Formats: sequence, C-alpha cells, structure tokens
Amino acid sequence: MQAKITLLPGDGIGPEVVAEGVKVLQAVAARYGHTFEFTEALIGGSAIDTTGSPLPDETLAECRASDAVLLGAVGGPKWSDPRAAVRPEQGLLGLRGGLGLYANVRPVKVYPALVGASTLKPDVLAGVDMIILRELTGGLYFGVPQGQSGEKPNRSGVDTMAYTEGEVSRLMRLAFELARGRRKKVTSVDKANVLASSRLWRTVAHEVAAEYPDVEMEDILVDACSMHLIRRPADFDVIATENMFGDILSDEASMLVGSMGMLPSASLGAGKFGLYEPIHGSAPDIAGRGIANPLATILSCAMLLRWSLGLAAEADAVEAAVDAVLAAGYRCGDIRTPGCVLLGTVQMGDAVVKYLGGKSDAT
Repeated sequence: MQAKITLLPGDGIGPEVVAEGVKVLQAVAARYGHTFEFTEALIGGSAIDTTGSPLPDETLAECRASDAVLLGAVGGPKWSDPRAAVRPEQGLLGLRGGLGLYANVRPVKVYPALVGASTLKPDVLAGVDMIILRELTGGLYFGVPQGQSGEKPNRSGVDTMAYTEGEVSRLMRLAFELARGRRKKVTSVDKANVLASSRLWRTVAHEVAAEYPDVEMEDILVDACSMHLIRRPADFDVIATENMFGDILSDEASMLVGSMGMLPSASLGAGKFGLYEPIHGSAPDIAGRGIANPLATILSCAMLLRWSLGLAAEADAVEAAVDAVLAAGYRCGDIRTPGCVLLGTVQMGDAVVKYLGGKSDAT
C-alpha cells in the first residue's frame, strides 16, 4: 500500500509523541512492504507563533490531500490568556469542522498488566473494554451565539448548546454499527431531565435504535453515567454522547486504565479518512524532558492503520506489541508500578518497535 499521512505535531509534548508514532508506522511499512509518505504541517500555538493563525489554510489543504492525519496536542500557558482573540484550541475545532469529522471514537481497555496503575480496585476493572463515541461538531463548542459582553460589574458570557436531528442520528447509527461488532449494547448519555437539546437527543436515539433490533440500548443521565463509570465500568460496551459530555466522560474513563497517556482516539467523518490523536493534552510541564508516554499515540497509529488504511493485521500487530511491552514490565512515569522498568519517551517507542519486529527483549 501507498499512503500519505499528514503529521500535526502541535505544541508541548505533541512533537515528542508524534515522533514515536511515526517510528512505529515506519517499522510497520518496512515489515509489511508498504510505503507511507509523511508531510508535516502547523497547528495550534506553534501555528499562531509562525503565521498568526491556529489553523493555517495550508494545513487544512495538506490534511484534505492526505489519507489520514496524525495529531499530537495543542495549547499551553503561552497562549492561555482568556482575553486572546486567537487561541490554539480554535485550530483543533476548525480542523474538525473543516474536515467534516463528526465522531470521536475513544477505546477504553484495561490492560491486565496495568491494573495496579489505576486507583480502582482490581475486581472493578475486570473485563473493562468499551468505546466512548463523542459527537464532535455540535453542542456547546460550536453553538451560536457564543461570547462575552458588557463591562464590569455587568459582564456576561453565553454558550449555546444546540443539536439537529441529523447530527444526532448519524452519530447514533455509528454507535449501533460499532456495537454490532462488539457486545451489542449501546448506552446513550444525555441530560434529558433538564436540557431541551438532550430531549431531542433521546428521541432521535430511540428512533435510530428501532432500526437495530439486535442491539440493546439504554438511556442514562450524564451525572449517573459519571458515577457508574467508576462503580461498574465493565457493564458498558459503546457509550454514545454529545460533545461536552463525551469530552468529560472520556477523560474520567482514562483513569480506569491508569493514565490519559494510554488512551488513543480516532475522529471520523464520511468515508475512510480520519484524524488520529492521543486524548491527553500538551502537558507543557513535562515537554522537552523526554518522559512523556507515547503509547496513546502509538495506539492511535494502530487505529489509523485499521480505520483509514484498512490494514487490520498491521493494526493487530501494533496493539500486540504494546501488550507485550506492558506485560514485560516496561513503563513510562505516568503508569509506573512497583518493580517496573522505567523508560523514557524514545525508549518506549523503541521497545514497541522491537516487539513489533518479533524481538523477545525490549532492552
């Protein structure tokens, strides 16, 4: 296969973890005889510093001309002034909208080797393997009107949480399709007891569910879901929810596996094209120190191989290599456990590559 992959390293630890993802993709290409062409473009704070825009036109054009996009992270204290007219996160939101990426797929799987890295009891974590499906282009993050007005002491701010029937139905159909290939259960998360947009969400969700009689569906309020993610996480298969709820719940779910540094994601639209990224942020406090965990990015690369390039065997091999590295006791600082072998960012990437090549020792 020949494929073009656009790299958006971004800010903070983004360039460090993306470099390890590329290393793994290059190893896959060498092992299986593929050709991956990589191009790099600016986004976020680094793009603001260079061009004044968090999403330059050239970046969007590069992404549209590629088969898939690998993103690191955006943002940091340097660009965090709430009064700023231009912010790094606008680049990420603009990218999702500009590429038509309406669904974020976030697998949450507890690795047996990492049970000790979570603060939850092992019996609660047993069997946890879910997908959180988050709507990406609607809700509070995109609603109009949005902004601040007035002068002190009468300032005000407004965000609008709006959804259309079409936005809900396309996400729910994807949720049911995913569930059909898994344990055949969809949990639709809303706040229908309070929010009008959630009442629409629930109505449409049930209409779509009628098209999938082979898949079980349940409704759950977002506050109850946040509790049950900690109380009974193994009961969930596919969780489908709106933009802000999905943002919060998936970060909470990262604690099931011990760290945000372990969770990959895929942002999808129509067709096979997708944007792949770890769910963690730019972590500016550890940027440049060589200690960031690259496994979420590497697992995002496995999703890229499977979803956008159709290379299921190659994706399985990458995931198996990550399993093997963890089972062998290798850890980055965020998932360290007693008796582990502590590795830095580059060392962890090297370890995955060695296991991917069939080596028995990652040292």
